[in-house]
Amino acid sequence: MKNFKRIISFKFTLVLGFLFLFQSCSDFLEQEPGTQTSITEQLKNKQGILQAMKGLYGELEAVVRTEPFAVYADLQGGNLKFTPSLSTGSSKSRITIPANITGIYAFDDRSDDSDLVSFYGNCYDVINQTNLLLEFTDALPDATAAEKNQIKAEALTIRAYTHFLLIELFSQNYDFSADASHLGIVYNKASINEKLTYPTRETVANTYTFIVEDITTAINLYSDKALLDGPLYSYFNKTSAKALLSRVYLAKKDYKNAYDTANDIIVNSGISLVSSDNYIAQWEQPDLPVSEILLEFSIPKSDEGTTSGSMSTFYGYISDASYGGYAASLDLVNLYESTDIRKQLFLEKSIPTIVNLQPVDLKYNFTKKFQNNPGYVAFRLSEQYLIRAEAALGLDNPEQARTDINTIRARAKASLLTNNSNIADALFLERRKELCFEGHLFFDIARNKKDVSRNDGCISLLCSLAYPSPKFILPIPLRNLNLNSNLKQNESY
Repeated sequence: MKNFKRIISFKFTLVLGFLFLFQSCSDFLEQEPGTQTSITEQLKNKQGILQAMKGLYGELEAVVRTEPFAVYADLQGGNLKFTPSLSTGSSKSRITIPANITGIYAFDDRSDDSDLVSFYGNCYDVINQTNLLLEFTDALPDATAAEKNQIKAEALTIRAYTHFLLIELFSQNYDFSADASHLGIVYNKASINEKLTYPTRETVANTYTFIVEDITTAINLYSDKALLDGPLYSYFNKTSAKALLSRVYLAKKDYKNAYDTANDIIVNSGISLVSSDNYIAQWEQPDLPVSEILLEFSIPKSDEGTTSGSMSTFYGYISDASYGGYAASLDLVNLYESTDIRKQLFLEKSIPTIVNLQPVDLKYNFTKKFQNNPGYVAFRLSEQYLIRAEAALGLDNPEQARTDINTIRARAKASLLTNNSNIADALFLERRKELCFEGHLFFDIARNKKDVSRNDGCISLLCSLAYPSPKFILPIPLRNLNLNSNLKQNESY
């Protein structure tokens, strides 16, 4: 059997795989009285803890690479369209909606059959594992104080990050209500190793407070020495934790802290933007991320170098007989100027497509960001410039905002902004162009209180969505509601 690195089949993860929060955990705890001993045995020393951490990163990578989540923000916002079906028979060359995203694509996901039910449960499983690490680490007999702090720092950051993913999907944007008193999510700070609890959803304000507390605590615990083997960019460190924090601050429109945190990364991280000359080549290189990456959840590989899946599953192009299910919409492609080198990141291919019952060669633009064996891009430096720009606008400093936008545009060889007219819209579009397919657009739309407008390639009955709407968020899965009577469903579901 192949020995996959960072695979999530460690004993720790196998045990915890049944402990999805508010799902099957109560039955499992009743049926398996030896579970607690197994967990205690796994986490009794540093080796067991580090093995569990690698399994935790493996599960987190699998969570963010699930199709409904990996394509969610760009599909909902209008950056993506579907490619013709590769299947044989009557559906060959036809445009169809993948079965596992039909609900979210129509802005009408169902609580009793949610496309994100596994994502929801798996996120809370990841969170439960971070809590177990936090609860066992201080008692390690063979770890130094610095090593214990590093373990806790990474666990706290993963806990915060996973809660942030959940609140973006299942709660309205921060200032949807004046005091952010609308429903957030359950924020889980303790494991269910000993007993099962049935908490309520926090307010959005409280949820963000807890997220910020976890990250800031973690930042003060990080050391300069990584504990896990493999590429350093595959694991959280102090810089990528700060990148998460700046994104969180921006989401809650805490512009001063968002500005200061992004600025700290830009000035002090030692990481530089990819140059214009290398921009395309670095995205095209196999296996490795671009040099400005702050965190990539790298895909597991066997000892022989093979992979079990990657982002190219959705976006890749090998031949007309082998390609991913998603291509860039012209809504996105047409935003780029002719001189913009980012247009070179689209691989244009003509593929037979059934139109009016006849096959017609239509052009599809596949992104070069996710060819070969790419991992999930969590954070990179370009986003920090655009966060600093948006925060500067919020602080009434349009000159700084224009400077940061022009830094990204100059690298892309696009025309520079010469004045501050409509600068907020220019910034929104710059984020759309620079960060496409990296999971931002739909959340940018909600944060800026814009309407969704999907045109090219939209085959939903609902191609637009006016803000505000209860359909900007997803339903809490019914099976979780049934297991926890204290959970409250989102409006309209």
